[in-house]
This record gives sequence, structure tokens and C-alpha cells, in this order.
Amino acid sequence: MNGAHALLATLRANGVTTCFANPGTTEMHVVAALDDFNDVRGVLCLFEGVATGAADGFARVSGTPAATLLHLGPGLANGWANLHNARRARSPLVNVVGDHATHHGALDAPLQSDIASVASALEGWVGRPTRSDDLADVTAQAVHAAYGPPGRVATLIVPSDVAWDDLSSPPTTWPVLARDVLRAPDEAQLRRALDLLRTKRAALLVGGPAVDAEQLDLAARIAATTSCRVVMETFPAITDRGAGVYRPEHLIYLSEFAIAQLADLDAVILVGAKDPVGFFAYPGVASRLTPAGCEVVTVAPPGTDTAAALSYLVDGLDAPTLGPEAGERVDVPSGELTSRMLAAAIGATMPEGLIVSDESTTGGLHLSGATRFSPPHRWMTLTGGSIGMGLPVALGAAIASGGRVLAIQSDGAMMYTPQALWTMAREGLDVTVVALSNRSYAVLEMELRRIHPDNEGTPSARLLELDHPAIDLAALATSLGVPSVRVTTADELVVALRRSYATPGPMFIEAMLPRGIN
Repeated sequence: MNGAHALLATLRANGVTTCFANPGTTEMHVVAALDDFNDVRGVLCLFEGVATGAADGFARVSGTPAATLLHLGPGLANGWANLHNARRARSPLVNVVGDHATHHGALDAPLQSDIASVASALEGWVGRPTRSDDLADVTAQAVHAAYGPPGRVATLIVPSDVAWDDLSSPPTTWPVLARDVLRAPDEAQLRRALDLLRTKRAALLVGGPAVDAEQLDLAARIAATTSCRVVMETFPAITDRGAGVYRPEHLIYLSEFAIAQLADLDAVILVGAKDPVGFFAYPGVASRLTPAGCEVVTVAPPGTDTAAALSYLVDGLDAPTLGPEAGERVDVPSGELTSRMLAAAIGATMPEGLIVSDESTTGGLHLSGATRFSPPHRWMTLTGGSIGMGLPVALGAAIASGGRVLAIQSDGAMMYTPQALWTMAREGLDVTVVALSNRSYAVLEMELRRIHPDNEGTPSARLLELDHPAIDLAALATSLGVPSVRVTTADELVVALRRSYATPGPMFIEAMLPRGIN
């Protein structure tokens, strides 16, 4: 039994039984050891950013970590963008990165790099055992660190000789570390929040675990009792939505609009969310989104029991139970395919229990309203703002849930990680992809017009166009093994969605939208 066996046995003992892999030479002993672990699922990804994004999606849905298997520093660097999103989602994730043998590192081989420094930038946990006999204990530490709370990216760097060396004395059991518990909310902050809710114009800003159906219901009871507002962070990791689920306001993405949204508040009470700031800085626009003089009270920072905090506020206010909001599901649309009609088609056809991976950007402006009274479902978003998460997160979510996943994917962001489609086909996953083809980086066109309004036909405008040449997304999906169709009307989209939901395996729908924002 060698170190690679110890690694996989300890992962399995700690409940980590899925590994999204893009391995290289330094990881071959781990790959070979998979043959001795039929209950550890290895999933091949053609790009490291797909592996890391899939592990993020798996964790968001299951609440438990998957592992990645990456090749040296360059492999980690290729997967870093979606690890950044996982960090912002506070997803538990065990990142296994192979390294040169301990005696080889000092020779400065071509692929030698400072893996620990790259991993440390994720602000998680980093470990690197130097003996095979230590690998089991360090692996258990990695899983423990990944769980948090809050969840973190734990990066385990495994030198190849640590993987290939035999253990001097294989243990009879593998190490399992007890998970840490959520911290209790600060009672002084809770008492202050109660006072503000009773006396001031206040809002609850909810995020993290506080956006599941049960905790949103608690927030709704607080709002109904005090007339406070409930605002959800802009990009939650995963939230419950649909009929019977309370829908809060969404914190608006654009800073100017978010500042106006919060302008009348005297107090903001943070539950699982951070003090709201703009995604970017703009000339003459404040970076902090709360108004001057607004008191910000943190009752449940990340890693704290948000349900306990909301329950305390409900009890302190004696807030009564509420019934579900009444409303009708959107009608099946017909005619021209615009972003509004696309949203209606999705809302009208969604099956109950669907999991949605949303990287629609500007093409998804109307999705929230159109799915308000669709059957209950779960929704994942771009937590860290690093595009290319939509398809990989959908892939990981499908493996975690075993159910149907819908990926709503903008065309520009899709081209970062299209390799995820190949893995969906290889694994036979029930993923429906709706690719929004508007042939542009529309969100960047909007940003450019804010500072350079007269740019039509200029070199700067051309830098954001995707239609010279136009990308045939449906043909690309077909080449990667996913059945595909192109739709040009709302009627065709409805037919394609219904067929996909009724058919096992993946399907790709290229939705041809008007160019730009519509």
C-alpha cells in the first residue's frame, strides 16, 4: 500500500468520494490507485477550470466536498478562476495538486513552480506532506479545513514520491476528524438588531445559508412584523426559489442603482452576508453602497448559525407565521425570441426540483420575474464574478444531485469552459444547456457605453463583438458529443425545453437572441 492508496482511502473515510480530474505525469500513481477504489468516482475533465468549477457545483448542491486532481502549478493556475468563485461561494472543496518528487524539486525542472504561493492566494488551507506515512493525516486535515465552517478551498500538494512510496505500517483505520460546528451569533448584536428593526428604517441583507426556503420564511416574518426590507446578496451561491418560497429584493449589480436602492435606510442588518460594496469602482461613484450614517450590524457573519440568528429575531418580535404568496405561473410564450420571451419559456416549462446554474449575464435580465411562481427549484449564480462557471457548476451539480440541471449560459462566458459539455456527454448527465447567443460581450458593451457613449464602429467597440466570425455554438456542442438544436422563436424554445426535460442525458439549445442587450 502506497501513499496514493492512503490519500484515496482517507478521502473515502471522510466522505469525499467524487474526484474531478485533469491529471498529468506527477499524478499517475493516484490515477492508478483508483482501480482499487470502486466507490470513489473519477470524472475526467478536459480542462482544469472545468474540474474546479464542477467541484464547486458539487459542493453547492450537496454541502459536502468533492476533490479535484490537478497537475502541478500550471494545472492549479488553469483552474484558479473557478476556485476563486468557489472561495466566494464558501464551497467546501479539496484541491489535490500533484508536485514533483521531493528530491526533484531543487533541480528547477521545466514545470517547477511555487504551488503553495498560488494556492495561498485562495485564502484557504494549504498542506504539503513530505512522507507517505504522513499523507493520511494531512488528507484528513484538508477535509476538515474544507468543511470549515464556513467552507473553504483546501489545497493538498502531493509530491509524486509521497504518492508512490509504500507505507511503513498501513493503519487498521483511516483518520477521520470531527467537523467544527457553526458559531453562535453574537447576542449583543442581535439585541441591537432588534432595537433597530423596531425603531429605524432597516433592511436585512441575507446571504450564504440564509437564503434557503426555511430561512427566507423567517426573514419574511420579520419583514411583515416590522416593515423592514429583505435584500438578498447580488450573487448567492445557491438559493431556493419558486412557488411557495419567499422572494426578497435582489441587491442590484450596478453601483449607482444599488446606492439608490439602499438610499433611504438607517440600518442594514447582515445575516450571512458582507457589508455591501460595488463590484467595481467608477469615477464619482461611492464604493460603499450603504448611505452615509447608515448603521451596519453584523448578527451572523460567515461561519455563524444564520438560522439561529433569524429565529432569535423572529422570537424577539413575536413575528407570526405567514402563508405563501399567491400568484400564477407565466403563460407559455409565442413569437419573437427576445430575452423577455426566453425567460417566459424557461419559467413556463420548468419541472419541480430543477437545479439552475445561471451564467446568463445580460440575457437573463427577466428570469427572476418569469420564474417567480414556477415549481420550487434551486438557483446557483456567479459568486466571484469570474466568468466560465456556468457549465462546470452545472456538471458538478448534476453529479451531486443525480437529477435534472438547467444551465442558462451566455455565449461569451461559455467559450471559457466549453469542454464541460464533453464530460456531460461522457457521464450521461441530465443537463439542459440553453446558450444565449447574442454575439457580443453585452455586459462589457454596456460598461463601455457608460464611459464612452459614442463608440459605434470604433476599434473599442470591435473588441467586444463576437460575430466576426460568428460562433456556431450548436455545432460546437455536437462536436463535443451533446445533441444540439438551434432555436429562433419562443415557440421553438418551448418545444426544445420540454423535449430535453423528457429525455435522459444532456441536450444543448442555442437560443438566437437579438444582438446586445434586449
